[in-house]
Amino acid sequence: MRFNTKLLHGNKMGDANTGATLTPVYQSSAFYQPSAEQHEKLFHNKATGFSYTRINNPTIFAFEERMTTLEGGIASVACASGMAAITNALLNIVTCGQEIVASTSLYGGSIDVFHDFEAFGIKTVFVDISDVNAVEAAINENTRVIFAETIGNPKLDVVDIGALAELAHRHELPLVMDNTVATAYLVKPIEKGADIVVNSTSKYINGNSNAISGVITESGRFKWNKEKYPGVAEYARFGKMAYTAKLRNGLFRNTGACMAPQTAFYNLIGMETLGLRMERACSNAKALAEFLNTYPDITVNYPGLACSPWHDVADKVLANGYGAILTIRVGSKERAFSVINNLSIPKIVSNIGDTKTLIIHPESTLNAHSTEKEKEDAGVFDDLIRISVGIEDIEDLIEDFKAALA
Repeated sequence: MRFNTKLLHGNKMGDANTGATLTPVYQSSAFYQPSAEQHEKLFHNKATGFSYTRINNPTIFAFEERMTTLEGGIASVACASGMAAITNALLNIVTCGQEIVASTSLYGGSIDVFHDFEAFGIKTVFVDISDVNAVEAAINENTRVIFAETIGNPKLDVVDIGALAELAHRHELPLVMDNTVATAYLVKPIEKGADIVVNSTSKYINGNSNAISGVITESGRFKWNKEKYPGVAEYARFGKMAYTAKLRNGLFRNTGACMAPQTAFYNLIGMETLGLRMERACSNAKALAEFLNTYPDITVNYPGLACSPWHDVADKVLANGYGAILTIRVGSKERAFSVINNLSIPKIVSNIGDTKTLIIHPESTLNAHSTEKEKEDAGVFDDLIRISVGIEDIEDLIEDFKAALA
């Protein structure tokens, strides 16, 4: 099955007992067991089933299955937010005294949480992820994972996932990719060699800005060295799912990072139109970028433009488009605010991936806690505007920007 058909029919949906075409919201905190013996089996991983929503829930499980199919992995764990997904994905394999090698062009909130890890004795070495030699130079005996975004937010640098995966595996390290901006519609990182994929499903997966959530998907292909990753080695009996088994039986369960059933329901509905929305939004973004690129006093950054330093990598890595986000530099912070305030269609919102076009000034908001060096490395400047393009009629968007710029 192709992308959109698989989204709709790739997993069993609905309720066989009632004929409902949508998976019901199982709004229950706990689930009845027929016997004490069965309850014991659930808690010892000797039987499948549901016991407590902090651990698992039928609605959430249905969403996890859909995400596993979407990303081409073997298992997924749904979390309360994208940040919870990143935190759980990394702390599941990194501990005190160990290090993470991460891209300098990460979303501001991700950079913040990496600094939070320092209180737990975990160091992050930030590097230009496009420079394979720089990445390799940052690896040492304490490194346990390489982390990057498929398309940096808001730098919009596109990662050569295959080259990064080859480097990571040569050093016996897992590659964790945040696929939030690209989504599986543009690329499936696991097919390119990534070992774990993280999505902030509050964005394009959900598509309507009505729920906060995240998800971790495991490829099942990484060979966990028992000396480097003794915690995962303890779950070797689960075979390819050792990473997910460790996560579910430890950090995820014990920190209460679970998604809400109602959120899973919203995501299940939203992701059915992921392909259609991404197709339109990517098309709109490219058209808007081309229009804005005609202004001599504006610098446009979009991987779909031939002038983008990441255009060639984008052509190699991405399919079906170049993403739905672009940034523009307009010369000053004052002009940036003026343009934002004079637009009538885009909403000033700190999110991406909505059906509606969203706009923000990253330097004063999302990257407010970053150092000046971190801002520069992430491509964040005081005259920068980030535009998450929606599915409106492109003619209306262009007319609106034309008027605001005038």
